[in-house]
Amino acid sequence: MPLYRDEAIVLRTHKLGEADRIITMLTRTRGRVRAVAKGVRRTKSRFGSRLEPGMVIDVQCYEGRNLDTVTQVETLAPYGDAIARDYTAYTCATSMLETALQLTEEHEPQTQQFLLLAGALRSLAEHNHDAGLVLDAYLLRSLAIAGWAPSFVDCAKCGAPGPHRAFHVQAGGAVCSACRPPGSSAPAPETFELLASLLTGDWDVADASDERHRSQGNGLVSAFLQWHIERGLRSLRLVERA
Repeated sequence: MPLYRDEAIVLRTHKLGEADRIITMLTRTRGRVRAVAKGVRRTKSRFGSRLEPGMVIDVQCYEGRNLDTVTQVETLAPYGDAIARDYTAYTCATSMLETALQLTEEHEPQTQQFLLLAGALRSLAEHNHDAGLVLDAYLLRSLAIAGWAPSFVDCAKCGAPGPHRAFHVQAGGAVCSACRPPGSSAPAPETFELLASLLTGDWDVADASDERHRSQGNGLVSAFLQWHIERGLRSLRLVERA
């Protein structure tokens, strides 16, 4: 059986039998991979703690017909432990991992998604920014990588230069008065500015934002995400917002 090695982020685990687990990972070069970690639930397991959600690892696996098999694991970044000590950061990280599951395909290279998720987890672990802002920035950028970049300045339908006052999820973001569909929302201009800064990585603007605009913004981000993945994100309901 072919042997391969790759960097990976653990997205999810499932129990298998009495001592094994199925590990779902987002790898740097192979996309999403599922592999069996044998004996990982035993107390004497050599790498059980390294295969927890949120861990960034160097993993070696054998290719299998249905599932690969983990043979060796080295920790590259123990973000999971640092994040688990902060409930808000933990719920944000859980939402990121669930989003990555929805936006990636098995055995399809997703290097940009891998690097984005690794950076977002690092930011949560190091408390570089408000956890809710980090989550919203990750969600917007991961959607953009997947081909669903929202517009927060120019009209998403006709391209008319903005800023505009209306936002419509199905239309793709900001819409001008001529294109505005029924049911569009009217966020504050500061909310548009905040969301644009999160998408582009302008953290000076994002960190200085008001809590009211953050709350309004995360509602729009959540709606935009769930529209495009065509399902609710269970973990998103658990995220605590200030």
